[in-house]
Amino acid sequence: MNKGRVVGIQGPIVIVKFDEGSPPPAIYEILETKTYNGQRVVLEVIEYFTKRATDVGNIVKCIPLTHIFGLQRNAQVLATNSVIKVPVGEEVCSRILNVLGEPIDKKGPIKAKANRPTHKKQSAALNIEQARQIRFEVMETGIKALDLLFPLIKGTRTGILGGAALGKSILILELMHNIIKKQKGFCIFTGAGERIREGNELYNELLKQEIIDRSILVFGQMNESPGVRFEVVHTGITLAEYFQEEGEDVLFFIDSVYRFAQAGSELSTLLGKIPSETGYQPTLTSEMSDFQERIRSGSRAAITAIEAVYVPSDDLTDPAVVCIFSYLDSILILSRQHVQLGLYPAIDPLLSSCSYLDPLIVGNRHFKISQEVLRILNKYEQLRRIVSIVGVEELSIKDRILFERAQRLRNFLTQPFFTAELYTGRKGEYVPLEKTLNNCEKIVSGQLDKKPAEELYMIGAI
Repeated sequence: MNKGRVVGIQGPIVIVKFDEGSPPPAIYEILETKTYNGQRVVLEVIEYFTKRATDVGNIVKCIPLTHIFGLQRNAQVLATNSVIKVPVGEEVCSRILNVLGEPIDKKGPIKAKANRPTHKKQSAALNIEQARQIRFEVMETGIKALDLLFPLIKGTRTGILGGAALGKSILILELMHNIIKKQKGFCIFTGAGERIREGNELYNELLKQEIIDRSILVFGQMNESPGVRFEVVHTGITLAEYFQEEGEDVLFFIDSVYRFAQAGSELSTLLGKIPSETGYQPTLTSEMSDFQERIRSGSRAAITAIEAVYVPSDDLTDPAVVCIFSYLDSILILSRQHVQLGLYPAIDPLLSSCSYLDPLIVGNRHFKISQEVLRILNKYEQLRRIVSIVGVEELSIKDRILFERAQRLRNFLTQPFFTAELYTGRKGEYVPLEKTLNNCEKIVSGQLDKKPAEELYMIGAI
């Protein structure tokens, strides 16, 4: 084995020098060492250290994938001649893994028949014949606001954007519940840089709802090194790619993709790279594309991604958030104003967008109803400012009717979640798309004009 020794530690960056004459380790190769009390430390080679011409390949900078407390200078390091490889297959279902593919649920080792490297070359683009075989297939979620205005299409990427405490995690959890329970889907959840409390709640909720058998959880926690938070997304997408190649449609959830970009920024700073004009790492775009382009449709099955994006200080112009925008097909923006009004899910339909709300994909009836709903909600926003000054009585009869219909629509698009029953005390509701369309059609056509708006708040179908 190729041997080296630790010559420096700069925060979470470990510098290793290898014996002269020995072949240098490759980028992404895994190195192993131990702390003074025998704890295993796993390092990943990230770049070569070149102060002098003679140092090329001899000294490497590594990111730790385990805790390095107690790692000493001159500790012996062994190169494994291998990259990160994670177990794949049915044996991994219902388990919780870390970035290395090791189980952290205390249920014993995973006896998988195969392992896969987490880093790979980009797959070739689909040719014309393969692209023609792909069909746009709408996935029903049972969540009224999503099914009506932001249909979930197989093989696409949907972003859920919002600041702290707006309900990103609970919306993802509800989507997992509904799709596994009603459609027998297969889900892989990747927690990148989020609180382990949320992961614990997620696991217990999946156990309670008896849907853990169709799920795999991968975690790189908030208290772990930036290397773990950066690499854990590649571990998650590797598991998704395996099931896709086996012909299984996969739902890939990540919470949050912003923490992945943030971890890359931390590593870039610690490696001494000059930041770009935006303040983030100069490699932000390439790192994001390496990950996002692996989420795609294949000839046999598709990976459908739902990505939570933490928005720092509710600033949608943050450079990392803007970079993530360019890869998303649908953008759901959660509004703090909706949260304050008690409208859950707190999706702002006027700020959000969906590339696949098209009559050729969802049908003419669905498209017309959704456009009429958006028109009424847009008119409501214009009238709301006037009403706040002069009162609703001063509106014309036509405007007043539209204003009240919009209130009914806003209330109707709220929904009690199965995964939030503990907090709300309301029983969760799954609403089929056809019922959602029928109910919205009744509201916009005026059939429910005599029904108080309060009666439509936090219900399922009418």
